[in-house]
Amino acid sequence: MTQQSSTGALTEAVYYILLSLQVPSHGYGMMQFVQELSHGRVQLAPGTLYGALSSLVERGWIQALEGSGRKKEYEITDAGREALQIELKRLEELVRHGHEWTKELET
Repeated sequence: MTQQSSTGALTEAVYYILLSLQVPSHGYGMMQFVQELSHGRVQLAPGTLYGALSSLVERGWIQALEGSGRKKEYEITDAGREALQIELKRLEELVRHGHEWTKELET
């Protein structure tokens, strides 16, 4: 079980990093993925990315691949997948509540 409930919601950067690591990737690849997926709305600066990667490694949500060469590659762990799934459910609930409440106000 992850400790996400005690740390609260994921930041948008962490959410997108975990999402990008469904396949192993290096930092630049993650930055490109996030920019493309968000249609340019989210652009991870190198400092933000590498600070987040360090934090995610400490939490055990991602790990560096052994022998990944000059460009260090990372992959998501089972704990990271669980944290991502918890966040997806949380976000879905927020959207559902928003739709339910605004629909109720319209009637």
